[in-house]
Amino acid sequence: MQITLKLFASLASYLPPSKKNGIEADIVVPQGSTIGDMIELYKIPSKSAHLVMVNGVYINPDQRFSYVLKENDALAICPPVAGG
Repeated sequence: MQITLKLFASLASYLPPSKKNGIEADIVVPQGSTIGDMIELYKIPSKSAHLVMVNGVYINPDQRFSYVLKENDALAICPPVAGG
């Protein structure tokens, strides 16, 4: 099945070479894949996967390994942000 993976800021470097633009790529993943599977597959440091959303809905950290992605989902992952 196909999903869109969006990685923001410093995480964009973890996108596959097939990325559409600087922050997202359409990827094919096995049926039944979870958010946690994607974090592991693309070697995204778990501490850097601070804000995780599917189709614009926030997913709690304790749900990431049980949340099963569906066809055409948009998975967005943002690192922690600091500023002042």
